[in-house]
This record gives sequence, C-alpha cells and structure tokens, in this order.
Amino acid sequence: MSSSLDRIPTACYCKDDNHKQKTDCENTEENMKFGIMKKAKNAFKFRNSLKNKIRRRNDAGVSKVEDIHEIEEQEFVDAFRQTLITDNLLPAKFDDYHIMLRFLKARKFNINKTKIMWANMLEWRKMFGTDTIIEDFDFKELKEVQQYYPHGYHGVDKDGRPVYIERLGMIDVDMLLRVTTFDRFVKYQVQESEKSFAIRFPACSVARNRPIDSSTTILDVRGLGLMSLTGPVMDFLKLVQEVDNNNYPETLCRMFIINAGPGFRMIWNAVKPLLDPETTSKIQLLGSNYQGKLLEAIDESELPDFLGGCCTCDIEGGCLRSDKGPWKDENLLKMPQDTEVIQRGAIPDDNGSLLSG
Repeated sequence: MSSSLDRIPTACYCKDDNHKQKTDCENTEENMKFGIMKKAKNAFKFRNSLKNKIRRRNDAGVSKVEDIHEIEEQEFVDAFRQTLITDNLLPAKFDDYHIMLRFLKARKFNINKTKIMWANMLEWRKMFGTDTIIEDFDFKELKEVQQYYPHGYHGVDKDGRPVYIERLGMIDVDMLLRVTTFDRFVKYQVQESEKSFAIRFPACSVARNRPIDSSTTILDVRGLGLMSLTGPVMDFLKLVQEVDNNNYPETLCRMFIINAGPGFRMIWNAVKPLLDPETTSKIQLLGSNYQGKLLEAIDESELPDFLGGCCTCDIEGGCLRSDKGPWKDENLLKMPQDTEVIQRGAIPDDNGSLLSG
C-alpha cells in the first residue's frame, strides 16, 4: 500500500554553531515509541483474544457479527469515503465499509483511480437498470441454459463462503444461443451477482457470524482445449468477465480449475502472464486428481458427488440446480444483526482505550 497514510513521527532537531543536537521533543517521541512498543507486546494476546472471541447468538435471537477492520485499510476507506461524499458519489446503499474496500483493493488503494472506477460503476448501474434487476428480469430459460452450460451455486466452503461451480468444458454455445441471447445471459449473470450481495452473502454472514462478501469457484474444464475456444465462446467469456471485473471486484476468494488437460494448460500458460499476480495467486490449476484439494476447502456434504463429495440433491437437474446454501433459510435472512467492529492492530493503553499501532 501507499505510505501516504502511514503515521511516521518526524524527528525534531535544533542547530547550534557546529552540530545538531536532539531536542526534548525528540527524546519525548522516543520515549513514546518505546512505551507503545512495550504495550504492543501485551496487546498481541489481547488482539488474538478479540479475533478468536466466541461468536454466538444471544437469547433475544440477535446474530452477533464480529467485523474486524485492519487499521491501515480503515484509514484508506475513511479517506475514500470522504472523497465520495465531497463529489456526491455515495448513494446510501453503497455507504458500506466492505464495498468500498473491495474497490480500493481492485485499484491497489489508489484513491483517484478507485474513484473513477466507482463513478463508472454507478453510471453503469443506472444505464443497465441494475438496482431493480432482481425484481424486473425474468430469466425463464434458465433450465434450458443450465442444460447446455451446467453451472450454479451449491453449498459453502469451510469458511462459510458460497461455492460456485461451472462445468465450462460441457458448454455448447450453439445450443445455448438457440435458447437465449448473449444480452439476456449477461442480464442473468448480473441478476445472480445482485442476489449474492442481497441474499447469499448476508445469509452466509449471519450463519458464520462474520462478514462474507466473496466466494469459492470450481471451474471444471474437462474436454476444453484450443479447438473448444472458438470466437463465440471467447466473446461470451470476455463479456461476462468484463462486467464482473468492472462492477463486482474482489468477490473471488479462490478458484479451483479442475480436470485441466494438456490443451488447457497451454492456454493457461499463455494467459497467466497477462493476469494480475494477485488474481493468479487465488487460482489453483489441478488435473484429474483434484478431489483431495477440494475436500481440504469444502466439506464432502457440501460438495456434489460428481466432484468427489457425497451430496446428491434430490431435485430435477441435481445439485447445480438446487442453489443449496444458508440463503435458503428464511429465518437467517430475517434475523436482526448486532455488528461489533474491531480494529485489528489496535493497542490498548493503560486505561483500556485503543491506540493504533
């Protein structure tokens, strides 16, 4: 991150005829630094006790959500928020710490670049009709689309994040375009993203008593090679990815690309250098022996049987049409939340107050 918001004390010096001497100001600052460092040792245990505090629902049925903020990130979000307020770019529904933090991360905490991205997002939402797309758009061809492009949300990982699965190697673009259009499919993808923020993430947050705003993706590329990536397929993938990157940044926690054969590995080796290193660090490329890695991240009860789990959703179309997850529990969505914000990196003073360290 930029050091512009770092709090680095400036040493005080005075000058006589021949040399510089330390002033009382500098000596005082050194004593303060020493005192703070001493307190930091005692604060380590304090911070971890906060982080690992038992999270529970109280007798009144209110969900206790522990929200831990990093001190430096909090400073960037505060500065960015003031910039948005000044420029009248902060609608009430987006006045949220985690939303602003995601956009800042996407632009490496450069506030000016983040503001441009943010303004473009707001304009896009207005033009696309995003604010009402959950209610207004009826993707009635969903079952047929899933037949030719199997995908869907199914369960959560061990950290409580939604799991999204795509069987990209089974996509049939010709048949897909017979039952829908690119424009309608993009609207459907936007609608699903809005549902994640309006329904899936909040339900997962309540279920795990901590903020959740990212997901785990499993991308099955069995059978996908150079010949599979025709013009229409690439156009389709680029269009969907562009909408996600520009308007829903930093929502991917990790991705498992499974059943990657020699053909796909050639594609990956060519594409990887073009991607942001932080993005590639979230991606694991796996062959046909992927089950062990998936089960490290996802309980077998949350993983479909065709991926090595034990779930066989008893509905038409199976697991990928079930949309299984905490968001199906209406009681979770109705439960009021009591959010406790904790700044990680905070150091308690002698009176128990917190100092940033």
